[in-house]
Amino acid sequence: MSDAKNTTVADTRRFQLIPVENLTPEQRALTEAIKSGPRAKLASSGASKPGPLGGPFNVWLRSPGIGNLVQQLGEEIRFRSSLAGKLNELAILIVARHWTSQYEWVAHHKLALEGGLNPAIAEDIAQGRRPAGMDADETIVYNFSRELLDTQNVSDANYKAVLDRFGERGVVDLISVNGFYVLVSMCLNVDGTPVPPGTPLPLPPLAKR
Repeated sequence: MSDAKNTTVADTRRFQLIPVENLTPEQRALTEAIKSGPRAKLASSGASKPGPLGGPFNVWLRSPGIGNLVQQLGEEIRFRSSLAGKLNELAILIVARHWTSQYEWVAHHKLALEGGLNPAIAEDIAQGRRPAGMDADETIVYNFSRELLDTQNVSDANYKAVLDRFGERGVVDLISVNGFYVLVSMCLNVDGTPVPPGTPLPLPPLAKR
């Protein structure tokens, strides 16, 4: 992870954590849906921990109907994508860097490395550099995701590269993971969701593109 000079900051989140005993019936149903799903099997997920839900889940509790639909979409994208886990997590890191979403990066950096992503690739992304040493599949995902985020579209060449390698479902799954984590980044950044206590901020500020 980046040896950034940034340090942890005080918890200034706008949406304060909701004690479990204060949840409305709708919020409780959403909490139970999240904590009973596949996220609960991941030790690094807030869904596996006792007490109030944190991260983006805490934001979604404010609109449980939307929150439930969003968490279901996220579950599909995270756990049933046609893309390999390493590639899915690579796309998430690219989005986290684009939005400088510190919490999102911390949450997914470990998962990306566990999935087989070279730490040097993650470090280059964190520093705003095009990674060296990407394999063919990583290059395809990086080029597509980076162009989509930067230009709000993709070239015929980058579209064809994903289509030829992963098929039409792969194209849709890659668009979806990018789009979903843009929404997650928006929620986290607007909330000011803090990284876990004692965790240095991994993403340094970047010059405007």
